[in-house]
Amino acid sequence: MLLKIRNLLAPAEIARLTTLSRELRFVEGRASNPANETKNNLQADTSDPKNAEVAQMVSAAFVRSREFMDFALPKRVAPPLLSRYSSGMKYGAHADAALIPLDRSRLRSDVSCTVFVSDPASYEGGELSIVIGNQAIAFKGAAGEAILYPSTTLHEVMPVRSGERLVAITFIESYIPDPHQRMQVYELNDIAALEAANMQWESRVRLDVVRQNLMRMWSTT
Repeated sequence: MLLKIRNLLAPAEIARLTTLSRELRFVEGRASNPANETKNNLQADTSDPKNAEVAQMVSAAFVRSREFMDFALPKRVAPPLLSRYSSGMKYGAHADAALIPLDRSRLRSDVSCTVFVSDPASYEGGELSIVIGNQAIAFKGAAGEAILYPSTTLHEVMPVRSGERLVAITFIESYIPDPHQRMQVYELNDIAALEAANMQWESRVRLDVVRQNLMRMWSTT
């Protein structure tokens, strides 16, 4: 399942990230995936001190988003990284790496996330195309929107025809690795958030018992 989060970033955060993208050093995107010949983009140099501000800002937006927390059930989140696509750049069809180096260990990528920073009217092309079943679904979010999708899915960034596409990307290790189990807990969390005020107390308690027991049964520690 895919989840679109509208207004994940506030206007001031979008403006700050745009400014930082002009000040940060960028390196060839293939530095993090040299074996993929279809990857043609730029990504922020993680050794640049300003990169920490980017990661902190986007991470803070994740933490305050109930939609993000309920959908991803994050155990660990890789530091968000700015990626830039100028005219002619793209990232061909691929699935994200299963294990990503993080803090002297490796993070298992269960959920991938793209946060759109550029105004979609400022560039042509550059859609994020995600294959679901036998159909490719294209996304070109508004500035500040995010799209979350299983890291196991085949996806690509279509060629940018003009302008510049700026996004932040990250990978999430979920407390519930199995996407089908994770979706059941998400649905129950969503129902609880939407209907709790209308439910009798006894029903709310019973629903919460089911939610917590599923988390206990399926989550990894």
